[in-house]
Amino acid sequence: MRTFIIRNKNKGFTLIELMIVVAIVGVLAVLAVVGVSKYLASAKTAEARNSLGQMGKGSIAAWEKESYSGVPLATGATASLAHQLCLSATATVPAAVASVQGKKYQPNTGAATDYRKDEGANQTGFVCLKFQITQPQHYMYNYTSDSNSSTAGTVLTASAIGDLNANSTYSTFQLIGVVENGVVKLAPSIAETNADE
Repeated sequence: MRTFIIRNKNKGFTLIELMIVVAIVGVLAVLAVVGVSKYLASAKTAEARNSLGQMGKGSIAAWEKESYSGVPLATGATASLAHQLCLSATATVPAAVASVQGKKYQPNTGAATDYRKDEGANQTGFVCLKFQITQPQHYMYNYTSDSNSSTAGTVLTASAIGDLNANSTYSTFQLIGVVENGVVKLAPSIAETNADE
C-alpha cells in the first residue's frame, strides 16, 4: 500500500511576519538617513577646522619670518631681528554670512579680490597668512590681530561662521593665539559652537 504525503503549496508568510519585516526595514532606513546627514555635516565642518588650522600655521610662519628694519645701517651698526604677527584682514570672505547660509560661496580668486584684497599691503590679512580658498566654501572666514608687535599678550583670532541648514542658527569656529615669551602659542583646539548647524 502506498502512502501519499500531501503538501500545502499555498503556504507563505503571515501578515504579522510581513509587518515585522517592514517595521525593521523602516527603522534601518531612518537610522541610515540620520547617519548620512550627520556624516555630511561632519564633512562640511571639516572645511572650517582645516581652514582655521591653515590660518594658525600661517600666523606662526609669519611670526617666525626673519624681519629687519628697512632702513640702511650705518657702518658698524647692527639691526635687531623683529617678529611681527599678520595684521587683521581688511574684510571677511564672503562679505556677508547670508552668502553661505544654506549655500556655497565661490570666492573670486582674481588679483586684489576676496582673499587677496590686502595684496601689496605689508604683513596684512590673508595674503600675509598665505591663506586662500579657491573652491566653493560653506563658511565665512575672518582673521584679526590686535597688534603686529612682539608685545606679550598680543592676541590673534581666526574664525569661521556658517549656517549649513539655513535655519539662522550659526555655527562658529574660532582659533585663538597669543604672543607669550616671544613665541606665538595657539590654543590646543578650535572652539566650536553649534558645529553641525
